[in-house]
Amino acid sequence: MSIGGEPIGVAVLGAGRMGQTHIRNLAAIPDVRIVCVADPNPHAAEAGRALARAERRCTDPRDAIKAEGVDAVVIVTPTSTHASLIETAAKAGKAIWSEKPIALELAETARVVDVVRAAGVPVQLGFMRRFDPGYAAAKARIEAGELGRIEQFRALSRDTYPPPVEFLHHAGGIFLDMSVHDLDLARFLVGEVEEVYAWAAVLAEPSFAEADDFDTALAMLRFESGAMGVVETARHSPWGYDIRTEVAGAAGKVVIEDVSKTSATFSHDFAFHGEHFESFPDRFEAAFRLELEAFIEAVRDGRTPTPGPEDALETLRLAVACTRSRAEGRPVKLAEVTA
Repeated sequence: MSIGGEPIGVAVLGAGRMGQTHIRNLAAIPDVRIVCVADPNPHAAEAGRALARAERRCTDPRDAIKAEGVDAVVIVTPTSTHASLIETAAKAGKAIWSEKPIALELAETARVVDVVRAAGVPVQLGFMRRFDPGYAAAKARIEAGELGRIEQFRALSRDTYPPPVEFLHHAGGIFLDMSVHDLDLARFLVGEVEEVYAWAAVLAEPSFAEADDFDTALAMLRFESGAMGVVETARHSPWGYDIRTEVAGAAGKVVIEDVSKTSATFSHDFAFHGEHFESFPDRFEAAFRLELEAFIEAVRDGRTPTPGPEDALETLRLAVACTRSRAEGRPVKLAEVTA
């Protein structure tokens, strides 16, 4: 893995929209050589190979994992395939970067975490918001003690476009699919959560009921430290991608705003207009690049990357607790949620 100054050989598994985003970001890292791109669709695999200027392409991701010269794999495949591919790559001794989640079930996630631990390979999960410059700066100020004792946390995320109903049948529900990013930020910025109380409803997209899912959700959090928090989620935002986070402490607060895409603001007919981000790939373009740079740097330097598989397991427990709370109409303690 960049041993003796040689570039790290990477296989990219999955060449869809996000796969191509990761390919472009990897190709821009000097320490990386993309060896192989895999996708079940041969046309997508070839398009990914051409974009990466990779040596080869294949339709079976396991062939890519075993390809000569591969030191690390980047997994951007459907959620249902993550666990088996992570396990295969770990047993093959490869460094692993994977989109979240490891799996939708706690038991399977815990089993894969055990496999990864036994293999001793570096693993990083794609909770990209941790790498956004705004969230990273907030984390640094909190850790420096500038906010004092943390008292409150609030996060809001609204996606511009609702996902298709077909997607919802395999997404695990609104808390596991969407709220999970803000739940991870709650752990990242404030600490572990002791108890949750969650609600969800269908307010904008009646078709979501067909998948027994929701377009709007809210979760109240009580942290082990005593701090309190709220996570608001919506899969519908006609005014554009809408996201913000606030952490308040005894000595100060930090706010990560939904910034405009450009610094230009236009005034016309007694109104102000700016260019807003359309969706999360647009808003977190820098974070997607920075998380892969951090992974490659950790692999090159022999350090443990973060967020790791244990983070994925703990954040999944939190999302499952919210799902259970909504279903049972009661507060749920994290101690109740076990694999």
